[in-house]
Amino acid sequence: MGAIETEHLTKQFADLRGVHDLTLSVPVGEVFGLLGPSGAGKTTTLRMLLDLVRPTAGRVTVLGESPSSARVRARIGYVPADVVFESRESVLSLLRGLDRARGGRNAARMRTLADRLGLDTGRKVRTLSPGNRRRLALVQAFMHDPELLLLDEPASALNPAGRAELVSLIRQARSEGRTVLLCARQATEAWEVADRVGVLHEGRLVGVERVEQRTARRPPRRVQVHFADPVPRADFFGLPGVTELGLDGRVLWCMVDGPLDPLIKAAARHAVIDMIITEPTPSEALINRYYAATHQAFGSVA
Repeated sequence: MGAIETEHLTKQFADLRGVHDLTLSVPVGEVFGLLGPSGAGKTTTLRMLLDLVRPTAGRVTVLGESPSSARVRARIGYVPADVVFESRESVLSLLRGLDRARGGRNAARMRTLADRLGLDTGRKVRTLSPGNRRRLALVQAFMHDPELLLLDEPASALNPAGRAELVSLIRQARSEGRTVLLCARQATEAWEVADRVGVLHEGRLVGVERVEQRTARRPPRRVQVHFADPVPRADFFGLPGVTELGLDGRVLWCMVDGPLDPLIKAAARHAVIDMIITEPTPSEALINRYYAATHQAFGSVA
């Protein structure tokens, strides 16, 4: 039994489907990156894992139990995408209250985390900047050493030093056998720490890969070709490995996954002024690949 198990998990919101038919298994001790743009279903998925939202259909277990179990909640650390703290007390007072609610055993860990993240515990909570609110959310999520960490956009509003410390905390959690589900729009942190990454698009899980597999492959390249005269789109449509094809008169752009030879031969039938080839980061390549695959397989999903 994995730390997270879902089978055909679905959440319908009125006329819109938040998550559709999500089947996912995250084993104990894994860092799993769940990537996708705003509205893809990442936050809805986390809320179902926390029993904050009940699924319309399907099954979910967290740490071997129903998410509604109080025992499970005590074993989870959660950082929401939108961090809201309205308390008038100090950061230290708030964290001490949370520690008491969890048994009062984590004061030393709390102070260590605050120091690592650069969080001033003497400040009033209501006066904190967005970056410091995020640091506070991270301290409260990590300080009781939970078995499972559910992190929704955890790097949001953090400066480079804070992001580096977040990566270090996630790596440490994995080394201690803890499980992390990291949701993000941008894949930078996920790519650094995740064992596997999956892409959600319009509520559907459209692909999962191990990071080392994707890193070992040469990522698709962005190609821009400038011609002396306008060229017909039909000459380039359907070429092997060519996706995201765009054409504006004398300028063609696309992604090429695989050999460039078919595109070069098609372009050579016209007068080429320039060809610009750039390689995206592995994380960009993964997202681009799966978004394109999703549109081909499903079209527009409501």
